[in-house]
Amino acid sequence: MSGDQYDRHDYTIQAPPMPTAPPPAPADGVRAVAVAVLNLGGLGLGYALVRRWVLMALCWAATAALLLVALPADPDGVPVLALVLYAAFLAAAAAHGARVGLRTRLAGLRHAPLALGLGLVLLVAPAGGVVLYDDARDEATQQMLLDRLDEADRAVEAAGGKAFGTAQADYDGALSVYAGLRADHPDSRAGQRVPSRMKTFYTTVGAPFARGDYCAATAPLKYLRTVPKSLPGTDLGDLRTWPDDRLATSLYECASAALTSGEATWPSQFGELLTTFPESAQAAKVEPAVAAAVVRTEKELAGADPCTAVERLRTLGTRIDGLTGGGPGVADALGKDSRRAAGSADAGAYTCGVDQYRDGDFDAAQTTLTDYASAHKSAKNAPRAKKIAIAAEIARTVPAAGRTLPTTRTGGSISVTVQNDSPDEITVLYTGPVTGSFTLKACGSCKGYSLGTTLDPRFKPCGDSGKNYPERTITLPVGTTYFLHKPMGDSLATPASDTAELRSGYVYTECAYTTQRLGSGL
Repeated sequence: MSGDQYDRHDYTIQAPPMPTAPPPAPADGVRAVAVAVLNLGGLGLGYALVRRWVLMALCWAATAALLLVALPADPDGVPVLALVLYAAFLAAAAAHGARVGLRTRLAGLRHAPLALGLGLVLLVAPAGGVVLYDDARDEATQQMLLDRLDEADRAVEAAGGKAFGTAQADYDGALSVYAGLRADHPDSRAGQRVPSRMKTFYTTVGAPFARGDYCAATAPLKYLRTVPKSLPGTDLGDLRTWPDDRLATSLYECASAALTSGEATWPSQFGELLTTFPESAQAAKVEPAVAAAVVRTEKELAGADPCTAVERLRTLGTRIDGLTGGGPGVADALGKDSRRAAGSADAGAYTCGVDQYRDGDFDAAQTTLTDYASAHKSAKNAPRAKKIAIAAEIARTVPAAGRTLPTTRTGGSISVTVQNDSPDEITVLYTGPVTGSFTLKACGSCKGYSLGTTLDPRFKPCGDSGKNYPERTITLPVGTTYFLHKPMGDSLATPASDTAELRSGYVYTECAYTTQRLGSGL
């Protein structure tokens, strides 16, 4: 080699190949736990530290979906299925994050213990969210219960404008809501407000009493007495006895009105008062009210319609007998009232019969006065009742006989002989200045006359001197006397009548005979 010659060699330098991914980090359990704990927060922060952005976005989407389902807070809470699915998703994200973080270096927070501490701190957020959600759920429950309470209040208010029979179902519904709030949610705001609502409930249901509509008030007030049983454990205070005095007053006032008007409801109402509130001031007024009704009805006997008064007294006595309740003293006093009403009705039958006679209702007058005379033989009006009954029977056939009211006068100066030319036993009734009756035996040898015979001008009954006609002679005053002959027993003959104008200086004969009808003549 000459000069500065160098041997020339060609060298080729090759760089090692670039790796396709960073080499895995050494396994680090703390780091794995840190990633898992951060993923449990629901925001995928563990995936953010290991740069798994798609998985982090998936965690955000899952949490957003849960929030959409859970919010706003509902008293029923989050559906169980949604909670189960979300919990399963977080568990899967934590497990997967732990596996990834075991050999993957962290970005941002390179110290695994610090990341784990941060994850533990961040778990406070979802825990706090659960607490806040529970509070929101409780508030939603409170509002739901308050809404239920308001709905019941509105139902009570609306029912107050209806009749109780129609509104009772609404009251029952509202009371059921109040009872449910007190039983199932006693510590809720709605449950604690129930006692204050009950005053409105009571005053609304009992409104008929405040209006003075006592008959309409009895049913709702009895209903209110059952309310405490529907609200066990509820402090109703004075409301427990609120209906009692009002119900006693309503029963008394309603029964008193029915007693005055003659309606049939007062015995049951007075009986309920005497049984339910025997020591009340209202119960003490029952017997005096009944006694006053008897006296008031007795005064009607002297009025324009004594027969109605008699019927009312009889009805009054019967209803007093049916009145129950009260102590022995009350029962004894009511018994006296009943007997007085019955006695006054019996005595008033005479006045009734006289009124019927004067009104021309002779059938009714005869029946009324006959019954009266039979039932009160020793009464001072019994003799005259018999005479008026006789006159009424005559007036049924001869209305003119009923123009004047008979007296108890007897006898007279004119002799009248009544004979019986009839095969039937007869009763002879007469009225005029005097009134009376007597019976004549049948004429055994007599028989009925044909109609043609009685039409012959020469016909004279009781004219056979060979017959011994049963007869009786009476004395009567001057004036018009009406006779009625009526057959006794089962005879088919019909009564016959005759009118005699009696004058002084004459002797009169009255004859009874039988044809197709019973006739008489002088």
